[in-house]
Amino acid sequence: MGRVVHFEIHVDDMERAKKFYGNVFDWKFEDWSEYAGMPYFGVVTGDAKEPGIDGALMKRQGPPPEGNAAINGYACTMGVEDLDATESKVLANGGKTAMAKYALPGMAWQAYYLDTEGNIFGLHQPDENAK
Repeated sequence: MGRVVHFEIHVDDMERAKKFYGNVFDWKFEDWSEYAGMPYFGVVTGDAKEPGIDGALMKRQGPPPEGNAAINGYACTMGVEDLDATESKVLANGGKTAMAKYALPGMAWQAYYLDTEGNIFGLHQPDENAK
C-alpha cells in the first residue's frame, strides 16, 4: 500500500516560510540541510501519537507557482479545530485566500490559501452541521 509518510513544501525564503508555518500551525523545525546538501528543514507537525505526518521545507529548485494556474502537484490540507481562527492567523502572517470557506454538507468546512511562498494549502474543520 502506498501510504503518504512525508511531505515537502518548496520555498523561496526559508526563514519567511518557517515563520509562517510556525506562527499559523505551531510547527517545529529541525535543520536537516547537512543530510540534504541544500537548505532543508524537517517539519514536526504535532505529537507522534496522533494521526498525521511530518515533512520538510526545502529550497525551491525552479520558478514559483504561477498565480491562478492549475495545481501542478499536491495540495496538503491541515485539519483544524476552528477554521475561522486559523484563517485569521494565515492572513495575519502574510497568507492569502485562494478559495473562501465553503461547506462540505454534513461533513466539514473547507477553504484554500496561498502561503508566503505562493504554495496552495487547505484547511479542513470537521462539522456535521456544515451546510
